[in-house]
Amino acid sequence: MFTPKFRNEQTDLLMQALLSLQNVEEAYRFCEDILTMQELKSIAQRLEVAVMLRKKVTYQEIAKQTGASTATISRVNRCLLYGTDGYQILLDRLQDEEGIPTK
Repeated sequence: MFTPKFRNEQTDLLMQALLSLQNVEEAYRFCEDILTMQELKSIAQRLEVAVMLRKKVTYQEIAKQTGASTATISRVNRCLLYGTDGYQILLDRLQDEEGIPTK
């Protein structure tokens, strides 16, 4: 069983809120209300980096295409290799359910 590192009542509420969103428009509405524009861009950039890493794109090319620093790319790569499989679960579902190429 997975035990989150930062679990508390506040984070439980956030996870339940995310799970309650029913479509992309609702997700955009929530994210624009709760996140700064820079936070949203950073999260989106990390997801794009994860997709590219799974496709075996080089760090240099990822940095060029996304503007991500090598430190960010390295952090995402560590999560993909040694993390809790959060990226893997999400990327697999995007591939399977949405047809978004992530491999």
